[in-house]
Amino acid sequence: MKAIFISYNQAYNQEIVELLEGIGQRGYTVWTEVGGRGSIDGEPHLGSHAWPTQNHALFTAVDDSLAPKIMKALRETDSANEKLGLRAYVLPIEESL
Repeated sequence: MKAIFISYNQAYNQEIVELLEGIGQRGYTVWTEVGGRGSIDGEPHLGSHAWPTQNHALFTAVDDSLAPKIMKALRETDSANEKLGLRAYVLPIEESL
């Protein structure tokens, strides 16, 4: 199994969930009102008066075969609107309950 952690502009929330469901991934956990700033460029998303936008974060555990499909779809989503901000990381799951 693989873990996928996705951090994204709040404007993507419904789109990310629909992307997962369209690929056949049902389970996930979402954190809302997540602040942050990209390491390369882009504006901070801090939920403040100066930087009002916020991020959401999502974690999902998937079969190994789904991870490349999800990452491909996320790359396409990000390239369509790079200024919004979207990052995703795939990690191995050694054990689960």
